[in-house]
Amino acid sequence: MSTSTKTPTSKHPLYRGIRCRSRKWVSEIREPRKTTRIWLGTYATPEMAAAAYDVAALSLKGCHAELNFPDLAGSYPMPASLEPAFIRSAAEAAAELVKCSDVVRPTGGVEFVDEEAIFGMPNLLIDMADGMMISPPPEGGNDGPSVVDSSDSDNLWSY
Repeated sequence: MSTSTKTPTSKHPLYRGIRCRSRKWVSEIREPRKTTRIWLGTYATPEMAAAAYDVAALSLKGCHAELNFPDLAGSYPMPASLEPAFIRSAAEAAAELVKCSDVVRPTGGVEFVDEEAIFGMPNLLIDMADGMMISPPPEGGNDGPSVVDSSDSDNLWSY
């Protein structure tokens, strides 16, 4: 029989300051030059917990903070003071902002786009190769039959 009934926790491989506990994501941060931590909350997604950590890191460490989503730093709400309750409140607001927005993707902010499918790459490349095999039209010279150009524009092959 096990003496511990606690569920194991695991750090996220990509985001700082968060870990999984009981199929939810929790976030906390250590206060600078102290041994105490500020509990930031429990969230449904790792992105929400990571955004909560970002707000706390920005408020406690300023521009030297290492953020999970540096592109969102300007849109995060900032706490009114450095009291843990205010930091926690701002962190929860940032988590809700990420939850309601379509800015952050689970792939780290990069959305996969299958360009090969969009452009039909195998066929496009074959068509381009076929296009390069076309010979230019014969130039109208004095030796052979002249090609009559009915347009007033420059000939494509004259460049």
